[in-house]
Amino acid sequence: MAVKKNADGTVDKRTKEGKAIAARMAKARAARAKTTKKTTSTLKRTQSGKVDKRTKEGKEIAARMAKARKAKNSLSNRLKRLFG
Repeated sequence: MAVKKNADGTVDKRTKEGKAIAARMAKARAARAKTTKKTTSTLKRTQSGKVDKRTKEGKEIAARMAKARKAKNSLSNRLKRLFG
């Protein structure tokens, strides 16, 4: 059975089928909102907008960046850039 639609093409929520669809959508939205969790923590930032390196997360970020800089300037990577 076709679902009755309004003039603008949306489902007519006054009908039995429209109410059922609206209820399913509300249930799905509620379930998605419940399962969606914030995975990234908000990093504390300085006045200028940079990551605050005094915090635990900031120190971890700085350590990863230093490691990446060191690897970038390694002898093998220099040779790759030179000959590759």
